[in-house]
Amino acid sequence: MERIATSLWSETRHKTISTQLSQNELRNYARTVFLKTTFILLILLLASRVFAQDTLPQKSLEVYGFAMVDMGYNFDQIDPRWFDALRINRLPKYKDQFAPDGTWFFGVRQTRFGVKGYTPTSMGDLTVRFEFDMFGTGSDEGQTTMRLRYAYGQLGKFLIGQATSPFMDADVWPNTVEYWGPSGMVYYRNVQVRYMPINDADKELWIALERPGAGADKGTISIPEDGPSLPSLDSVKAKLSAPDISAHFKKRGKWGSVQLAGIFRPLKWADTRVNKGGTDLSGSATGWGAHLSAAINLTKATVFRGNYVYGEGIENYMQDAPNDIGTVLTGNPSKPIEGQALPVTGIMAWIDHNWNPAWWTSLGYSNVTIDNTATAANTTSYKYGQYASLTIGTTPIQNTMAAVEFQWGQREGEDGFKAECKKIQISFKYNFSTTFFKPKGGQD
Repeated sequence: MERIATSLWSETRHKTISTQLSQNELRNYARTVFLKTTFILLILLLASRVFAQDTLPQKSLEVYGFAMVDMGYNFDQIDPRWFDALRINRLPKYKDQFAPDGTWFFGVRQTRFGVKGYTPTSMGDLTVRFEFDMFGTGSDEGQTTMRLRYAYGQLGKFLIGQATSPFMDADVWPNTVEYWGPSGMVYYRNVQVRYMPINDADKELWIALERPGAGADKGTISIPEDGPSLPSLDSVKAKLSAPDISAHFKKRGKWGSVQLAGIFRPLKWADTRVNKGGTDLSGSATGWGAHLSAAINLTKATVFRGNYVYGEGIENYMQDAPNDIGTVLTGNPSKPIEGQALPVTGIMAWIDHNWNPAWWTSLGYSNVTIDNTATAANTTSYKYGQYASLTIGTTPIQNTMAAVEFQWGQREGEDGFKAECKKIQISFKYNFSTTFFKPKGGQD
């Protein structure tokens, strides 16, 4: 019996140990399977991410633009070279300067074409942009001819070429169709060297050295007959000895964006007469400006766009303010005339509203005020401009737009003469855009 009992106890103990070993082996096996599975999943996840990045199409060239047709009716007078735009500074300076009233206009000058190229480098993509429209200005005023808008290269935090000035805010441009836009807005594309230490989706800090340039309002003394004892100012030329310095900080969010910008401009001019007759009209002035702008989402469908700008000698950066420097009589025989940076104030307030995916409206008002010097008194020098418009637009099908716009503007000179212009404009636009991608295994 003892032998039988011992045998049974030994057999039971052996089974118990075997069971424990089986359970331990099962746990170890399960643990091994779990670790291997997790490792394989991680490898597959990493591989899928690498593969996705490797096969993600990368841009190499983008071609874009639109064809735009404008037509309408000028109820009043405007410089014929600006028949299809409402530039307040080109309204009559005296009665019937551009008579007669009432003219129809047609044009395609807003038509635009642009390309962007993307070249990968060790510092990131080199982006090169070239864009022009057909709206002739300057010596090409009134013509349908190429007008350069953008020509720059951007690599990392640097941009060099012609692009929007940091002093302006492109986000405040309203949803209008008239080409020139609100008179009290800062809007200028300039040749520059720009550094962007912060250039994220939610905030920007840009600093630039910009091409200098300015215009002068010579007042009554620009005509030698008005004062035989005063020298003509025709020999006084701008001396562009230093670049303009501009900067802005912008903050963006779901609520919209707000931007604070500033500019500093050393302005100089030289008297180029060979025989100055004991007088020297050379001189300098300091231009500066501050610009606060915002685009605020009042609702999901309504956006407020506005700005306030004030400065001296910054008219060159304004949408429609002609002269940066005015003249002052000193009474000093050796320097009878000096230049002074003209103060300028501009405001703009606009409401853009989308009624539904197909219809939208835009309504707003803007003005600009220039404080001219005393020598401009009782002359046609530009003193005050007002601009307002109402736009009703639709996008009936993809890549198309049609709109009708009612425009009003008024120009006031230092002599008190006011010229008013009312216009109706109908516009059609057809967009196009094509992007070319780099082939797999291409340049890197």
